[in-house]
Amino acid sequence: VNPRASRTVPFVSKAIGLPLAKIAARLLAGEKLSSFSLKKSKSTYFSVKEAVLPFDRFPGADTILGPEMRSTGEVMGIAESFEEAFLKAQMGAGVNLPEHGNVFISVKDSDKTLRVLEAARIIQQLRFTIYSTIGTAKFLERNEVKTLVVKKVYEGQPNIVDLLRDDKINLVFNTTEGSQSLKDSKEIRAVTLNK
Repeated sequence: VNPRASRTVPFVSKAIGLPLAKIAARLLAGEKLSSFSLKKSKSTYFSVKEAVLPFDRFPGADTILGPEMRSTGEVMGIAESFEEAFLKAQMGAGVNLPEHGNVFISVKDSDKTLRVLEAARIIQQLRFTIYSTIGTAKFLERNEVKTLVVKKVYEGQPNIVDLLRDDKINLVFNTTEGSQSLKDSKEIRAVTLNK
């Protein structure tokens, strides 16, 4: 977490069951830390914080994230497993995940790791069809994940933006690196936002 008082302290307070802001204020007023009965949390549940990013309210805004905060709030998912807490947080933030269909995966070279591979395998097990650009497709195929190759925008048509516009892609995993790739993927972000 980012240890600032604005949004993180209330989140951590709720997650561990201690009024951290109140304790901090009393410490600043001169009370000693030893005067509080602070015990290590024995919580067995997971807490997930998710930013609410309402880009759909800002027509024409690029969804690329930078150092500035663009969220209009945050939600919290609490459950006995990380997966359920994560799902609750996504649902609270208004993210609707598809249950079937087609997934586009195109990741920069440094993201072609076991994590992406594990996600692709899960997606495949859930019977989604995976579409990828050539570099990601080679990585996935080498690791026994079946994928259909789709062209990048500058490679001609039909390309990924065409598939997105035709509602043939239900979920997008796309990471880029470098100013040219970031610029090239702007159309993907724009079309995905409007779906």
